[in-house]
Amino acid sequence: MSGGRPRGHHGDPVHETPEAPLPHPLRLHLTAPEEAVGAHVPGHVAHLERHHARGTFLLPGQTVPTEGGGAILAHGTDRAGIERIAAEDPFVAHGVAEYVITTLTPGRVRPALAPLLAEDA
Repeated sequence: MSGGRPRGHHGDPVHETPEAPLPHPLRLHLTAPEEAVGAHVPGHVAHLERHHARGTFLLPGQTVPTEGGGAILAHGTDRAGIERIAAEDPFVAHGVAEYVITTLTPGRVRPALAPLLAEDA
């Protein structure tokens, strides 16, 4: 690529700074038996509720089947911020689960979702 702003797969401008608030799908994988996880469920739920209330977690939920863990669509913070939030989850802090975090540069956004993904949201 020569000069100009970086372009994504479809020719759309790519955010040049890693601090830009891009969406982050998170996949929670349990790494311990359910008996070990159970003691940390109340703290994990409080963590989810706190970040949902702040607007960072747009769509948290359990996978089907539930033994697989969960998934979250997060937004409103940079990559370092979402990594910090994931590390603070009691499941992670107590070593019973881990997150796989993916940061996306959206190629297409449905108009109804655009306000949720705006940089000042």
